[in-house]
Parts: sequence; C-alpha cells; structure tokens
Amino acid sequence: MLLLDLDTVSPRERVDAFHHALTDSLVPNDVFHEEPETGIHARMELWRVGGLDLFATRNSGFEVRRTAQHVRHHRSSPIVSVSLQPLGVHRAEVAGRRTLLGADDICVFHELSPRVYGWSGDGASQAIMFDMDRLGVPVDDVVRASRRLRSSPLHGLVLQHLQGLWRDPGRLEADPGAQALGAATTELVRALLLSAAHAEESVEVRSTMDDTLLTRVLAYARSHLADRDLTPERIAAEHAVSVRRLYTLLGGAGISLEQWLIEERLGKARRMLASKRYDRLTVAAVSARCGFSSPSHFSRRFQAASGVSPSEWRRLGGAVPVDEPVDDPVVDPE
Repeated sequence: MLLLDLDTVSPRERVDAFHHALTDSLVPNDVFHEEPETGIHARMELWRVGGLDLFATRNSGFEVRRTAQHVRHHRSSPIVSVSLQPLGVHRAEVAGRRTLLGADDICVFHELSPRVYGWSGDGASQAIMFDMDRLGVPVDDVVRASRRLRSSPLHGLVLQHLQGLWRDPGRLEADPGAQALGAATTELVRALLLSAAHAEESVEVRSTMDDTLLTRVLAYARSHLADRDLTPERIAAEHAVSVRRLYTLLGGAGISLEQWLIEERLGKARRMLASKRYDRLTVAAVSARCGFSSPSHFSRRFQAASGVSPSEWRRLGGAVPVDEPVDDPVVDPE
C-alpha cells in the first residue's frame, strides 16, 4: 500500500505531509530535513505479511529524533523495529552510542527507548515492526543487543532472511504461507536479539537456540541450495549438532531431508526457468545454480516431478499446474 509519494504533493506542503505519514505509520518523533526550503522527496509504502507490518521509505536526507517525552506517550502495544539500509550510509544513536549502518547491517530500535536515526542525501530504509509482547524480549535486552548484533553467530543468517523478505513483499502479503513466514521471522529475530544481548552459554540463549533450531536449519539449507556439498553432515556441523540429532529434529517435523532438498531445488528451478530474469541461462546453468549434480540428473528429476522437461517448462512460462510447497523468500539467494 502506498502511504506517501511527495512527487504528488506541492513543495510547500511536503514537510507537513512527510511528518504526517511518518508519525501515523510509526510513532511520534521530531523530524528534521536536510534541505526543507529547496524541496524534499519521499516515497513510503506499507505491507502486512503474516501479522507483521513492513514499512519502506526512500527519501532525501533527514533525521528522526525520539526523545524521552515521546517514549512516555507510546502506543498501547509498543513495537520493536528491525530495519535494513539498502541505500545510503545511515546514522543511529541509542543510549549515547553512535553507529554508522550500511547495506550489510541490521538496525534495531525499541519504541520504549530514545533514539536518533537518519541519513544525508538520498537514502532508503526497510523496517519490519514486531509487537513487543509477541517478540517477548525485554527492553533492556533489545537495547543491549542493538549495540552488538554482529557478535551473534546468527547475524548472517537473519540478515539473509530479512533481505529475502524484501525481494517481493507484495507477493508475500497474499501468500497462503504468510502466517507461518511471520512466525518464523519473529522466532529468528528473537533468537538474534537474545543471542546478541547475552553470553552464548546463558540459559536464555540456549533455550532460544533450541526452540529455533528447526527454523534455523531450514533457513540455512534454503540459502545454500546451490551448494552440491550441502550434506547432512555439513548442515549438522554448521548448527553444532550431531547428524543423529539433525535427523531426529527433522523427523519430528515430518521432514525427510533428502526429499525436502530435492523439492526445494526443483521449486527454485521452476521459478528460475519461468522468470525472464534468467532467460539467458541455459538449462544446464539453472541446474548448477540449483545444486543438482548433473544436467541429466536434473532433467530426469524435473520431468518426473513436473510432467514436462525443463525446456518445455520454460517455453510455457511455468504455466503448468504442479503441487509444490509455498515459496519462501529465503529460497533464492541470486
């Protein structure tokens, strides 16, 4: 849903329109623009995926200041925002600590803590809003974690997952798997915050890591489908568990790892073959990018599962009914 496009607003009304859209969509703040007299630009959009609000903005240089007074007037259900910075170098300050953030950083703010955030020149932010009660992480832990997210071994995994969500939020909004995706995203962010806030050996982190192991295993496997050596041994080692425990975990969820990997790889191949983005790739190249051992093995598997050859699937643009799992945005790391 489009919230604001300042190109449709007269220059003299843009500052007020920007402030109105930002405070209505998020929380009260003081907003300062780099060049309010010479014109500002902004485009803000909002999606709702599995109970989570996804807010994106691309705008000219500005700074948002959330003071202790603002905190005292928070909404009845406070939120924790978790954002990416796909464009520009962003400045953040929480509890007196200043940080510069780029495309490979995750930024976390708790509504119940003062903060400063902004950038110079053209910039963009993609934020996911988590209800504080649903996330279940205390304010102090969120603030502590926000200063040391990269110290967590989960940072890279969660970053990939969040980047995947933003590839096509409009498509995810209406997806039948949106609720499950929202729940999995909440679990991963909770695990990241507790991992960064506490020592790895703490009771809180051990409990969270155990609770989210299945989610983390599947997210890891999806992000490494192109690797032909994605073996049970490697997956188990990456998560510091035995192969036996890995199979017990997956078996408890009704998942056969080998079959699941084949289905995920075939699903990725179907999407690539039907997408104009990959028109220049040969079928053999698609096979390699999806982690199959050889083009002939891929073709046999594809024909058996889809009823047509990979080339025919591409020619038809994917317009062949196939029963397959709901797409997950983390699947395609291309």
